[in-house]
Amino acid sequence: MTDPQIRRRSEVRALARLALDEIGSAAAGIGSIHRAVSDRVFAGAQLGVGAHVLPAKVLHDEISGAVYALVADTARLGGSVAGRFLDLPSTENVPPSQTRRGARVIAAIQGLIGDVLESDGSVLAEPLAIRVDGAALPPDESTLADAFPRAHPRIVVFLHGLVETEDAWSLGGRPTYGERLETDLACTALQIRYNSGRHISDNGRSLSDLLDTVTEHWPVEVESIALVGHSMGGLVARSACRIAFLDDRPWVRRVRQVVSLGSPHLGAPLEQAVHYASAGLAALPETRAISGLLRRRSAGIRDLNQGSLVDEDWRGRDPDALRAAAVSEVPLLDGVTYCFVSATVTRSPRHPLGRLLGDGMVLVPSASGRNRTRMIGFRNEDGMHLGSANHFTMLNHESVYEKLLEWLGAPEAG
Repeated sequence: MTDPQIRRRSEVRALARLALDEIGSAAAGIGSIHRAVSDRVFAGAQLGVGAHVLPAKVLHDEISGAVYALVADTARLGGSVAGRFLDLPSTENVPPSQTRRGARVIAAIQGLIGDVLESDGSVLAEPLAIRVDGAALPPDESTLADAFPRAHPRIVVFLHGLVETEDAWSLGGRPTYGERLETDLACTALQIRYNSGRHISDNGRSLSDLLDTVTEHWPVEVESIALVGHSMGGLVARSACRIAFLDDRPWVRRVRQVVSLGSPHLGAPLEQAVHYASAGLAALPETRAISGLLRRRSAGIRDLNQGSLVDEDWRGRDPDALRAAAVSEVPLLDGVTYCFVSATVTRSPRHPLGRLLGDGMVLVPSASGRNRTRMIGFRNEDGMHLGSANHFTMLNHESVYEKLLEWLGAPEAG
C-alpha cells in the first residue's frame, strides 16, 4: 500500500503538471490558428500592394511566434518544476482521488485523456478497483472480509459512466441504489471506479479479472452476481461478460442479470458528430488546431461511436478514418436477463424532440439496443422508459429503483 502522504503529493504534482502542460499546448494551438489566419490576411494584402507587405509579415510572424512560444515554453517549464517539487499544505494526508471533489476532477481528466495517462504511467491513471469511502480496495481475502463483515452470497456490482466516479450514484444526496438494495434485497453492493478514458474492452478485461479474484476470495460462497451500469458502465459490463465467457472464467457462470441505464449500445450521437467534425476541421489551416484538439479525445470516448466492446473493433485500425469500420456484434450470455432503461427529455419517446435528443446524450434506439440496422437482442418486456428525464436522472430515481428491485428479484411486499 502506498503511503497516503506520498500518494497525495504525487497526485497533486501530477495534476499541476498536467494543468500547466495543457496551458502550454493551448498556447501553441492558438498560435497556429493565429498564424494561419494572418497568412491568409497577408496573402490578400499582397494581392493589393504586392511585395511591400512582406517586411510587415516577417516582423509580425517573428513577434507573434516568439510570444506564443514564450507562453508555451514557460507553462511547460512550470509544469516540469511543479511535477518534481510542488507540494501543498494539508492538515489531512488524503490524496485528491479519495476526496469527492478531487475524484471528480481526476475522473473528468481520465475521461478525456485517460488512455494517454495510462500509457505515460501517470499516477492519475487509476486502475479499476472496488471503492469504499473513496479508497481503492485490494481484493485479497483479509481486506474483503474486513471491508464487508456482512458479506452476502448475492453481489450487485455498480459501474459508473464516462467522466464519473462511484459518487455519481448519490445524485441529489439521496441514498444510492446500492445502499437501498442491501436492505431491501439482502445483497452486497460493490462500487467500482475505473479510468473511463481507456478502451471499453480494456476496462471489461480488468473488470473480469477483478470479479474472478473477488469470487475466489469473497468471505462466503458467491451464489449470484448482477451487474448494473450507467451509460458507458453498461458497455463495460457487457464487455466483461463476453471476455469472461471466452476465457471460461468462473465468475461469469454466476451472473444472473445485466442492467444498463442509458447505455449507448448502438453508439452516442455526440461522439459520432465529433468524429466527423474533427475530419472536416482538419481541412483548413485555420481550424486544424481545433481538429487536433478534438482528435485527442480518449479511446473510451471513441469507443462510444458505435458501442465497441471488443479489441477487434479498434486494434490495428485508424481511429480517425472518416468512415468507421463496422462494429463487432457481441452475443448476449445464455441464461442471463438483460434489462435496460432509456429516457427522453420529453414525456413520450415518440415526441419529435424526444426522438431527436433522447436523454440529451443517448437516443432511445441506442439505449434499447435496436434500430433499423442493428439488434442487440434485448427483450422489450425487460426494458423501461423514463419520460421527462435526462441522462443523469436515472442515476438515482425512484421509478428506476423500483424496476431494479423487480428485475433483481426482490420479494413482493407483504
